[in-house]
Amino acid sequence: MPWYEDDELWSGFAEVIFSADRAAQAADAVAGSPLFGFPPGVRVLDQCCGPALFASPLARHGCTVTGVDLSPVMLARAGKACAAAGVPVELVAADVREFVRPGAFDVVVNLHTSFGYFDDPDENLRVLRNARDSLAPDGVLLVDLLGKEVYARTAGGTRAVPVEDGVVFMSDTVHADFTRYRSEWTLVRGDTVRHTELTLWVYSAAELRDLFHAAGFVDVECFGDFDGGPYDDTAERLIVRGVRGD
Repeated sequence: MPWYEDDELWSGFAEVIFSADRAAQAADAVAGSPLFGFPPGVRVLDQCCGPALFASPLARHGCTVTGVDLSPVMLARAGKACAAAGVPVELVAADVREFVRPGAFDVVVNLHTSFGYFDDPDENLRVLRNARDSLAPDGVLLVDLLGKEVYARTAGGTRAVPVEDGVVFMSDTVHADFTRYRSEWTLVRGDTVRHTELTLWVYSAAELRDLFHAAGFVDVECFGDFDGGPYDDTAERLIVRGVRGD
């Protein structure tokens, strides 16, 4: 089974992937980032929404949100998170390689390094094309991930991330001529050891911009964080925004 279909990954490592700190950072970004300055009522599709890390705060800020995810575990967590926040979010169990609602959204977001999962590069491009086809005229796509330039600066070694009653050891390595990277995670909690690994495509700003153009987007811009700053040697993320072309 591909790693992204393994619910043991999403459930077993959720406290690292979707920690309370990351949830707070997502909420702060939605509240304060110029990249999320959407007017009330804007229709947002959240591709690979996970446990509603961004979907819930987007809904709190007046967006009409649809979240799509392949994982039943993540959708269940998303439902609980949205219920706890008292916000309505439509949650759909679907594969982003297949999910399209022609012209139904004003904004599509793909956040928290949820792009580049698929071994076949054409399938990753299809995700962007599905986003484009789901957008109304002049609709906007926003993709957030760890860019190749940032990854090259930060990768290497093993880091230990404390979790409740345990620790997760995480290491990243360059793979396939720096077209992809492999992350290996080992959770140690008492007498229990759980291991997983995942391989994603990694994109430079130029490469991801070219993919946006190939998928039918125009006015493509790159940013180095949610503050809207430039993608330069101080960048923490690679955030790319494009407008649906006709």
